[in-house]
Amino acid sequence: MRIDIITCVPDLLASFFSHSILKRGQAAGVIEVHLHNLRDYATNNQKQIDDYAFGGGAGMVMMIEPIDRCISALKAERNYDAIVYTTPDGENFSQETANRFSLLENIIILCGHYKGVDQRVRENLITHEISIGDYVLSGGELAAAVMADAVFRLVPGVMNDETSALTDSFQDGLLAPPVYTRPADYKGWTVPEVLSSGHQAKVEEWRFNQSLERTKERRPDLYSRLTEN
Repeated sequence: MRIDIITCVPDLLASFFSHSILKRGQAAGVIEVHLHNLRDYATNNQKQIDDYAFGGGAGMVMMIEPIDRCISALKAERNYDAIVYTTPDGENFSQETANRFSLLENIIILCGHYKGVDQRVRENLITHEISIGDYVLSGGELAAAVMADAVFRLVPGVMNDETSALTDSFQDGLLAPPVYTRPADYKGWTVPEVLSSGHQAKVEEWRFNQSLERTKERRPDLYSRLTEN
């Protein structure tokens, strides 16, 4: 799987993809991430990628031409299944979205900046508009990193234990249950006996009940969806 990220600050993302499971996944050849500096596609010597908004108002707007030139250059080399724009007013990113994107082969993520992009980019070049939460960041790079991480870890071969991703929070609509490790007794703080009982069916039942209770307490919105179904 390949993700191309279009950004005006590629150095901000370079380190993120050079560590941990994302580094191993790239070394194994199962995932690819490519960073593209939008300024390389500017049309003047000043490497300009933003301009004033028609009609006036505060803030600058990302220009259509550099974005179109970059996306067109990428599409000339391969087919893309999704072209994503990171924006606060997009669809909320979720585990379901990550699952769906993990089945794709090639994705472009355009990082938003300033007051956003020329609306014609959104209307003619973008296939998905995604937000990672109801707040505003200085740029879309962090959102792109979040999405890429969530998607890449689902690609077979990226994680050492592929079943681990399948038991994460939200995969079944529930939050994950509490987890414990050794020692079983630390300062009198003990691990629930069922987890060391060796009775796997009872362990799984305990975990499910804990997930259910935790979801009810912490995310009543998710819990209500479960009870409605």
